[in-house]
Amino acid sequence: MTRRQALAEGVSVIQIDDWVRRGHWVSARRGVYTTAEFWESLDERRGRPLYLSRAASLAMRRPHVRSHDSAALELGMQILKPDPMLVHVTRPGVVGSRTEHGVKHHKAPYRLDQVTAVDGWSVLDPARTTADIAREHGYVRGVVAFDSALRAGATRLDLARAIEPMRCWPGVTQVRAAEDLADIRSMNVAESLGKILVTELGFGRPEPQFGLSDGTREVWCDLRLGRHFFEIDGAVKYLPVSEGGLAEDPGRALWEEKLRQDFVTGFKTGVSRIVWADFWGERRGHALRRLRREYLDTVARFGESIADLEPYRIRRRPPFVA
Repeated sequence: MTRRQALAEGVSVIQIDDWVRRGHWVSARRGVYTTAEFWESLDERRGRPLYLSRAASLAMRRPHVRSHDSAALELGMQILKPDPMLVHVTRPGVVGSRTEHGVKHHKAPYRLDQVTAVDGWSVLDPARTTADIAREHGYVRGVVAFDSALRAGATRLDLARAIEPMRCWPGVTQVRAAEDLADIRSMNVAESLGKILVTELGFGRPEPQFGLSDGTREVWCDLRLGRHFFEIDGAVKYLPVSEGGLAEDPGRALWEEKLRQDFVTGFKTGVSRIVWADFWGERRGHALRRLRREYLDTVARFGESIADLEPYRIRRRPPFVA
């Protein structure tokens, strides 16, 4: 609620200031408030950035649509958020881009059919939002956003139509490169980052979600390159629910994962595991060297052809891919 809206509802200036001072209301932005109870209920990763973005939009009097990261949050897309995370708006008639009070104003034309409403808030659609993120933040965040847009229902044609007018815009090379690697089968941010990391090895583009079945067991591997599989792993899968993890029975989860890997390597294949820390800083270089060594070892032992796997390969789309 804005200060003007509160006054229109009969709340006095003295009451507003008193409620803020006593901690009953929180000032999300100058002149925009929410209750402390509601603010505390929001998570810091998505909820609070989303409502800070909404607060900035409420405080603006000039016509605008939210775009870039701000639109992605409203659309429920999975993105790799920058730090610090600005509020992004695109405004017709603005000369150049500028940042004021945590809000970045962009001058960029857009089609009216690229504007969509989410819970009454106007934002640019997933395809345009993704292209803007790639232009603004580069290739890595662009790939993550493009994968998310495809999972959210955007089509390749939607992406192409969003990119086409940008042919002379700054950063469009990054946009095209990111769109080229995008794949609906990359199921989350970590899998998108894993795909980028494995591509960086220089042995070709990995195939996401490669399925194998012997008629009794069905397994989907995150990434395949030749006869080598790359699994994106995380401790959360083996932590008990009581500690914030996903495992009802951690011991059982670990045993099932062992059986799963035994099944996959039983086809004379290799497996590497990638964790979140492998994507960043000095650890990334170590991971690339390890993954290259493990991949080349698989090639030396079993070759690269997967012709013998054809009778066991699952050709249909994974059940968890829209």
